[in-house]
Amino acid sequence: MNGGFMQCSANYMPLSPISFLERAAVVNGEKPSVVYGGIRFSWKETHQRCLNFASALVRLGISRHDVVAAIAPNIPALYELHFSVPMAGAILCALNIRLDSPTLSLILQQLEAKVILVDYQYLQVVLQALEKLSPKICKPPLLILIPECDQLSSNGTIDHDLPPGSLNYNDLQGSTAEPDFEIRRPLNECDPISVNYTSGSTGNPKGVVYSHRATYLNSLGAIFQSEMAKMPVFLWTVDMFRCNGWCFPWAVAALGGTNIFLRENHSAKLIFEAIDLHKVIHLCGSPCILNILAHHASKSDQIRPLKSTVNILVAGALPPPQILNQVAKLGFNVSHGYGMTEALGPAIVTPCKPELKSQYNLMMEGVDVKDPSTMESVPYDGKTMGEIMFRGNTLMLGYLKNSKAMIEPFQGGWYRTGDLAIRHSDGYIQMKDRARDMIISGGEAISTLEVEAVLLTHPCVLEAAVVGRNDDCLGKTPCAFVKLKEGFCSGGNSSTSEEIMKFCGEKLPAYMVPKAVVFGDLPLNSTGKIQKFVLREKANKQVCAETTMLHE
Repeated sequence: MNGGFMQCSANYMPLSPISFLERAAVVNGEKPSVVYGGIRFSWKETHQRCLNFASALVRLGISRHDVVAAIAPNIPALYELHFSVPMAGAILCALNIRLDSPTLSLILQQLEAKVILVDYQYLQVVLQALEKLSPKICKPPLLILIPECDQLSSNGTIDHDLPPGSLNYNDLQGSTAEPDFEIRRPLNECDPISVNYTSGSTGNPKGVVYSHRATYLNSLGAIFQSEMAKMPVFLWTVDMFRCNGWCFPWAVAALGGTNIFLRENHSAKLIFEAIDLHKVIHLCGSPCILNILAHHASKSDQIRPLKSTVNILVAGALPPPQILNQVAKLGFNVSHGYGMTEALGPAIVTPCKPELKSQYNLMMEGVDVKDPSTMESVPYDGKTMGEIMFRGNTLMLGYLKNSKAMIEPFQGGWYRTGDLAIRHSDGYIQMKDRARDMIISGGEAISTLEVEAVLLTHPCVLEAAVVGRNDDCLGKTPCAFVKLKEGFCSGGNSSTSEEIMKFCGEKLPAYMVPKAVVFGDLPLNSTGKIQKFVLREKANKQVCAETTMLHE
């Protein structure tokens, strides 16, 4: 085709979620953007605050692609950083607030962050982490303390505890952006915008790098997947350090919605109060939030069904059906997301209603279950196992300073999740297990997720995890680790062990029934995921006969 085409600033701009805030300030300028206790900001005010801090970062010497780290709960400041840091051309890394100081120190050493913003509640662990940094490897970042929004001081923190040169976020907000300050838009829409660390369920957390383009598109995908309407009211119960809050900081801005923040965002009492007071429509998080809501409702005579439907999107292993039913009766509409940090959060969302089908992220070009050796799609027969794979514009750029780790996941032109699944005749993808967790016993494939689902229906079981234990004859056999509910013997006993195995035997084929049961607390990582690699080591270090309880 000849001439007549031109790409210029009139018809092309690099995609970036920065534009969502700029639009919100113009179209929904006076509408509420942030509600945090007695604090209210409009979209016009939020836009100005982000400009102010972006300008401050530039004055402090932040250059393009410098890393700005933050460790804070879901508060307005962390929300603002999702816009102000990329406005300064920098890369945001929101860190897990549950990290201990040695782990935090290792991550900061890899990040080489120029600045770290710290909520006052987490100052001590950050100071301990900074002390562990090796000055030969990494220059300590400039520390900016985040007090409460309405306070200029550090809310009880002694100022002389801070490293020399430390600054105060609220003070920097008090200085207006330079008159000639210009937003540093990405030169290329595939430039990095953020780094998110994986949960480390394998014991090896990695820094996953997102691009402006991917987060822009994924924000739009999240809107479609969650069926969000204009100006939604969003309650922040999903941590923003998890995949940038599944891109909802940018999605809510795109729709001119209202962000409701609770510092204690896992308090059922505060959640119910916020829903009633602010007319919340959407909230997200890990499945534990369903347990929290159901437990609180069962203990309180004052909890009544919601005045209107509230949509909850959770990602992770679902609780037992009775919990889901109890939450649904309260008026919550629950959906279950499947995804990972590398896919910017949930890529497949399935409503917890049998009549509704799964929704794939509109921006994910390819969602498939493939034979990992031949790369052929498995038949839609509900029995042939394959690996879930993705391909599209809403995947990570790569792993920070770890190009070797990219080779295997992207082999064959698809992102290999490492999760095994089957595909049903209607297209529904049913995850069976992580490839590394699947147990092959006597030639039979055992899904640990299926065994765990049965264990969780036992009336005395609170938490459960299943791993493979080496066996001279069968190769591996399933070993169950169980935490009992309150009121039951925390250490378990042989009769309880046998009863649980009998219970499983009534619901599962004989080869899937656990051959041993361990009682006690389950090892969790900083994001609350069970560390199965720890359990595998433990199971294989202990020698025990079949049907005999393993002792700690």
